[in-house]
Amino acid sequence: MSEEAAAAGKATREGSSVIANVFEVLKCFTVDEPLLGVTEIAARVGLHKSSVSRILSTLELLEIVERDEESRKFRLGLGLISVAGPLLAGLDIRRLALPFMRELAEETQESVALQVWSGSESVTVEQVPSPQQIKHMAALGTRYSTYESASVQVLESHANPTKARSKATLKELAEQGYLANYGRTSPDEVGVSAPVFDHRGEVVGAIIMLAPRYRVPEERVADLGRATRDCAARISARMGAPGKA
Repeated sequence: MSEEAAAAGKATREGSSVIANVFEVLKCFTVDEPLLGVTEIAARVGLHKSSVSRILSTLELLEIVERDEESRKFRLGLGLISVAGPLLAGLDIRRLALPFMRELAEETQESVALQVWSGSESVTVEQVPSPQQIKHMAALGTRYSTYESASVQVLESHANPTKARSKATLKELAEQGYLANYGRTSPDEVGVSAPVFDHRGEVVGAIIMLAPRYRVPEERVADLGRATRDCAARISARMGAPGKA
């Protein structure tokens, strides 16, 4: 190997190492610990404090991190949005949700839909039909406005949390992670729904599993509810929801 090639290889390895260190420093900041000092970060990433200080100084110039006026510790800065913004804007909940919806439909053998809130109605934007001959479906564009509908309860309660009925709904959601509609809107249908959260921790949709009532005895609702809840949680994790990874 020539001296020039060896030097180029060394420079590449050193450059990669620097970039890796920068990412390790940035990954130290979390929702639970948004403020960190140089000593804390150095201990976590295994670098000398002087190295961490140089990294943070450069990131501060780029507004990727900023100092807290009182503690003088660092936190992530608004400059990071210019980097992450295009990614966040390009996140398509339908695209991210579809593989998990297919898994839930395969597991339960029932139809699964993704719904979003329009301001007054729950609207179906994606669907995976049950593989069984007799099925309940929510075709794309289907709208639900009746509050007894499980997805309407999930989405409206988060959109309007101060409403009296929303408070009760949110309490039930917090306790079990899903809501069930056992024949309330239609005597022949069962619906089980759970919320999907985005990177800000806000509800951006709801997964709903739909089934003919004759196929779902009441004792099975809890199992389907947990499966729907877990599906929604996995989608939320892919959306970057805090605490959903």
